[in-house]
Amino acid sequence: MRDADGAPLRFLTQVQDVTERRRFESELRHLADHDPLTGLYNRRRFEQELERHVTEVARYGPRGALLVLDLDHFKYANDALGHHAGDELILSVAAILGARLRDSDILARLGGDEFAVLLPTADPTEGEHVAEELLRAVREETGLEGANRRAGVTTSIGIAGFRGSDMTGEELLIEADLAMYDAKEAGRDRYAVVSPETQRPNRIKARVSWLERIRCALDEDRFVLYAQPIRNLRTGDVSQQELLVRMLGDSDELIPPGAFLPLAERFGLAPAIDRWVAGRAIDLLAADPAGSQALEVNLSGPSLNDSELLALIEAQVKLRGIDPRRLIFEITETAAVANIPLARRFAERLMQLGCRFALDDFGAGFGSFYYLKHLPFDYLKIDGEFVSGCLGSRTDQLIIESVVRIARGLGKETIAEFVSDPQLERFLRSQGVDHAQGFHIGRPMPVEAIGRMITSRT
Repeated sequence: MRDADGAPLRFLTQVQDVTERRRFESELRHLADHDPLTGLYNRRRFEQELERHVTEVARYGPRGALLVLDLDHFKYANDALGHHAGDELILSVAAILGARLRDSDILARLGGDEFAVLLPTADPTEGEHVAEELLRAVREETGLEGANRRAGVTTSIGIAGFRGSDMTGEELLIEADLAMYDAKEAGRDRYAVVSPETQRPNRIKARVSWLERIRCALDEDRFVLYAQPIRNLRTGDVSQQELLVRMLGDSDELIPPGAFLPLAERFGLAPAIDRWVAGRAIDLLAADPAGSQALEVNLSGPSLNDSELLALIEAQVKLRGIDPRRLIFEITETAAVANIPLARRFAERLMQLGCRFALDDFGAGFGSFYYLKHLPFDYLKIDGEFVSGCLGSRTDQLIIESVVRIARGLGKETIAEFVSDPQLERFLRSQGVDHAQGFHIGRPMPVEAIGRMITSRT
């Protein structure tokens, strides 16, 4: 600060403490790159490290090995003994793997019970030695402890080597993934090395081709929606429609979800598909704001950690002015059990917005009733396996009765899947089931062909 003649008199300084902001930024960077359960690198960061190594190989020559590990029968043990035991197992395996790798090796959790290891300096023989050691360690040092029993755990490993500049990191990950499945098909608790190039290009090319087709479908809006009606068994009205996604092929043929969704989930594209479906559902509801029917949107497990999806839903529901109760999101029980805390937080955010939540395929896992304590929900969708044959099975009938009683006690509603005939519908109504869905109620139809059905009553 100067006087009238320009001579300096004093300095004015401003100090701002940015410690908390820097700490918060550091935490955000860590969350973006690390798995929240194990603290290991996540798929996003691992793929970055993999691409970096591919670039080095292209410049300096082939070296290194990529391992993909998947625990054997983890889902069944996890369902039987509970998700807490499953989380403890994942943490145990992460610690065991990390203890047997060098500081220069890169370990990541790709998701669920799948891990990946990048050995930057290993030759093929060293890669196999590491795989043998990891197999032994998991087999001998891990297990799931439950009431009155202990479930042993093994793993299957696929190994891919770096051969030069002819393959991308994504293609190498697919190679190792395919080899891992070869190990599972050969009996599990073993490793498999990527076969000679002449034996595998068609399989690899097919996987890469499917990934490209999914990406193109997202970029070019080549997905379509079908809707299947759900009937209220008390009133006889169609109360809601479940939206089912299909992909258009090169000749505009319909590709069922079973052909592309598993691959989309495995390689991180499922959340983008879910965002597309959620946006389209909001468009449909906004087109008929006075409608009475609700729309159900299926979500994949990876979408439970998708901040973009939550932001889209929150922004569009408010912007379009739709009734949020007409928007129902559902996840399968098996997707929820993979990360109960994450599923709970996701469901709570949606319910705070006013949307409703359904737990799909309920009863498919042995720990089903335990999950009810930890997940907020509005609907339990009774797994179709218990519904389709219940007229001739007292066991199935008892399960349905139990689910109905619990749901009613909690003030929630039930939906029975796979309802195929009038007799089955009448039986379910007599048991107090609230809603029914299946080919007897109505087959999936293109949303364009439904017209204004989401606002009509049957």
